[in-house]
Formats: sequence, structure tokens, C-alpha cells
Amino acid sequence: MASAQTSVTAVQVENVAFLPTVKAPSSPYTLFLGGAGERGLQIQDKFVKFTAIGVYLQDHAAPFLAVKWKGKSAQELTESVEFFRDIVTGPFEKFMQVTMILPLTGQQYAEKVSENCVAIWKSLGIYTDEEAKAIEKFVAVFKDETFPPGSSILFTVSPKGSLGIAFSKDGSIPEVGLTVIENKLLSEAVLESMIGKDGVSPAAKQSLATRLSQLFKEDGDTNN
Repeated sequence: MASAQTSVTAVQVENVAFLPTVKAPSSPYTLFLGGAGERGLQIQDKFVKFTAIGVYLQDHAAPFLAVKWKGKSAQELTESVEFFRDIVTGPFEKFMQVTMILPLTGQQYAEKVSENCVAIWKSLGIYTDEEAKAIEKFVAVFKDETFPPGSSILFTVSPKGSLGIAFSKDGSIPEVGLTVIENKLLSEAVLESMIGKDGVSPAAKQSLATRLSQLFKEDGDTNN
């Protein structure tokens, strides 16, 4: 398969530009932009956007996913819970950039993500003491942080089962992460809370499905 890095484009979400490729903190890999979109809530008659979310994937994610999902339309992929599970659990590195559109405190952010992660685990029947301890560590990392508009929370999900966390106040990607939590279920649940069955960003899901379905198609065209 041709390198995904050579054919992907940037995505603009509100005033946040997600680059086509990035090098994740504390990672030797350059990842390509799978998709991006806003996270928001309908408040009375207005849709209020809180964050912009970009999901990056290691290069071999594209051929790995294409084996099963090539030939499916963007709409079919968008509606498939299994497709997004394959992204979440696939044996490749993922990097998520969550950039503030509106200001948030670290506590607000961590509590909401933790709540979503615990809901995912309970629905799968896999919530144990290990996960409870991992959530405590996760919340502690964010406790004293504040995130003004334009600042970012950065997650690196290793296929070996760790979650790297870093912060950026100016849109740049630091070379080294802030902390690493060794818990495979937590690393997957943070991404699943964004793009899984009840993911907080339907726009990011649609973007991932559209861009990856096009990537699979382009590769099929070049191989014919």
C-alpha cells in the first residue's frame, strides 16, 4: 500500500488546523491524520463547540484496516461500530490532539473523560481495580491544569498498552510527553470515548470514515 502520509491533507476545524502528519511526543513514529472534527453540545437552540479533536494513525493502520473494510462507503464505515473498534484496538500507534475552542479546566475535562471510560468498561463488563487505579492517576495528571482556547491535550496510545499524556499551550507538539499511564484498557477507552459507539465527536467519526474509505479506494486504484 502506498504511504498514507503522502496522500493525506490537513483539516480545519473552526480556527484549529490539524496538520497532515505529526510526530507524537516521546514516539519515534510520524503519524498521518485519520480525521478530525468538533466536540459540542446542543444547548437550547444552539450547538456549542467546546473542543476540536484530531485522530492520527501510524502508517500501517491503513493497510491493516483495508483488509476488512476496503470497498465500504464512507457512510457504511461511519455507521459501523466494529470499524471504529478496529481503529481503537488495532496493533498500531494512535495520537489524539484535543484543542480547546472554549476554555476548560483540567478537572472538568478529566472528570468527563473518566465518566465516559467507566461507562464503556461497565458496558463491556471489564471494570476492575486496575482500571479504577488508572482512572485515579489520569484525574491526578489534570488536577491543577487550565486550558484556554488554542491550548491542547495530547494523547499517545501505544499498541503495547500505555497512554502517553502531554499538554501544549500554543498549538505546537512537544517532543517529550508529560506522563505515561500503563493501562491498555484506559488507553483504548480514551480513544473510544471520542470515536466509539457513543463517541463525543460524531464529526471526527465521519471525517475518519470519509478519509479512510478514500485512502482504501486510492490504494485499490493504484494497485489495479
